[in-house]
Amino acid sequence: MKGFAAKHDGATAVLQNMGEEGVRITLVGGDGVMGDQIVANPAQAKDAAEKAGLDTSEWDRELVSKATTAPGHHERMAGYRASSR
Repeated sequence: MKGFAAKHDGATAVLQNMGEEGVRITLVGGDGVMGDQIVANPAQAKDAAEKAGLDTSEWDRELVSKATTAPGHHERMAGYRASSR
């Protein structure tokens, strides 16, 4: 995560609990590029963000407007629904 932040003019981490699957750490770079990592539990997610020196946030208006998606991102996230059109 430190490497991501270094490549993308800093980063903010959004910690999203996925239940039994763990916690998704979504990174939003200062340049808007997004990345993610999955860890086992909320404590690991918080620890990883702290060790990387990242601020954490919720998906507020400012962060959402900063995030940019790559071409095809929405189709990949939609899975089979997007490819059935």
